[in-house]
Amino acid sequence: MGALDGRKIGFIGLGLMGRPMARNLHKAGATMMITSRSPGPAEELASEGMTALATPREVTDACDITILMVTDTSAVDKVLHGPDGVIAGLSPGKYVIDMSTTKVRETRAWAEEVKATGAHYIDAPVSGGTPGAEAGNLTILIGTDEASLPGAMPVFDVLGENITHIGDIGAGQVTKTANQAIVGMTLAAVAEGLTLAARAGVDPGKVRTALLGGFAESRVLDLHGGRMVDRAFEPGGRASVHHKDILQALELAEQVDLDLVSTKTNLKLWQKMLDRGWQDLDQAGIIRAVEED
Repeated sequence: MGALDGRKIGFIGLGLMGRPMARNLHKAGATMMITSRSPGPAEELASEGMTALATPREVTDACDITILMVTDTSAVDKVLHGPDGVIAGLSPGKYVIDMSTTKVRETRAWAEEVKATGAHYIDAPVSGGTPGAEAGNLTILIGTDEASLPGAMPVFDVLGENITHIGDIGAGQVTKTANQAIVGMTLAAVAEGLTLAARAGVDPGKVRTALLGGFAESRVLDLHGGRMVDRAFEPGGRASVHHKDILQALELAEQVDLDLVSTKTNLKLWQKMLDRGWQDLDQAGIIRAVEED
């Protein structure tokens, strides 16, 4: 018996992380209804036993829980609204779980629209990248009311390991925004440290290995530092996405009257990556922006 036997779950957004997340839910016994902006990923998962549908509304009509894992705030807005959108297919007791990384103000507005139908809304952005999505050990950052949480926990238990209910609607997105600011600056710090070592005539691979045993040790130094050393920039998380996330962090900071000086500086490196046409490189590709200076 799978943990999700008998559950009908919809999944919208089948990108680098969405596909393995949908697979893990399917393996856990869920009946999966899927749709995607691009037909290829939906066809791929349909060949594995999932049901591909034409519109978000069809997915929501057919499912108790609909999960969104799309690129940005604008994409979520489009998926939710219109005659073929998610909200049009909702009824009392259903769930919408947005696991994308989106703006806080818009998240809270969407939640009110969804709750007006009698359905539940949960913002649950994730951290852990493609490896975490594949392994089912994502960090899941949850914002919702206490009453809505139990119905969604079986889904979260399949997708992640470090699962935290942060607070009410929007709290998950606030936490993810803080995460992305921290990660963005850590990526830059690792890139600068390894580039400094290389320019000083020392093997950056050996430097990374040595630092993994000290205070500089981090998941970013381990995973992304390894990619920097190996020049392995195939995307696990695209630079363009992190650029978007840093912009969202600065927008939220402005809304709460906070000047994030280091985050503003960090944005310049992500912007350089876009300017050089490196937007589809892995986040570890930020070392190329550092090396140019």
